[in-house]
Amino acid sequence: MEAVSHTEHRLHHQTVWFLYGFQGYIERPEHASPMTDTELTALLLLATATSFTPGPNTTLSTALAANRGLRGALHFVCAVPVGWGLLFVLCSAGLGAMVVAVPLLRWGILAGGLIYLLWLASRLARSSSLSEADSARLNVTFWQGVALQFLNIKAWMLALAVVAGWIAGRQDATERTLQILPLMLAFGFFSNLLYALVGSLLRGWLAGPVVEGVATGRRLLVFNRMMAGVLVLTALWMGISALGTTGAST
Repeated sequence: MEAVSHTEHRLHHQTVWFLYGFQGYIERPEHASPMTDTELTALLLLATATSFTPGPNTTLSTALAANRGLRGALHFVCAVPVGWGLLFVLCSAGLGAMVVAVPLLRWGILAGGLIYLLWLASRLARSSSLSEADSARLNVTFWQGVALQFLNIKAWMLALAVVAGWIAGRQDATERTLQILPLMLAFGFFSNLLYALVGSLLRGWLAGPVVEGVATGRRLLVFNRMMAGVLVLTALWMGISALGTTGAST
């Protein structure tokens, strides 16, 4: 019986290492504890709801792939989890608390995010041909995509929610951060990749209709203006949400 109990104990620790990828938990189980089923389920639901719903990142991933192809959007798809991962680590280290505590800094981030989204929307709305988009109209570099996460209020809200609900105030905060980070990065990457795939599949159809053997790109113009509208609506939502949060806190 004692041997069976010991075997079950070892299997439990191996399962935790496989799920969370943190070998230090096995070596020092007294300092860290795995998430409960309830905690993990809640985190997965939050990650799914925030990652796969439309927002600045998924909208740009779709638009970039539709205009530049999947290959032309992959650098931004990869930039999203890198930027959000940096933001999450900094928030878990205390940056998030400082942003919440300093209204001027919070409003500066919000203003920068709104201006950048509206600027992208204006460029996107004027792209009416694939060649136009490929040249200059719609071009977000990898590092711009990383920096955009620090101006993305939705990214901030997710990072702060995860830190507050799963990390803050725990003795094993570092271990929890390392457990959660790979999972959230995967959600960020695959959600944007999915939207980029949809955009790339629409690319050929959006180049039409074909008139006298020439692709007019009218559908692309309509699509780009719709995506620009989504960015504008997202900016409005960000502003209204920030005003509501400020009003509630006062």
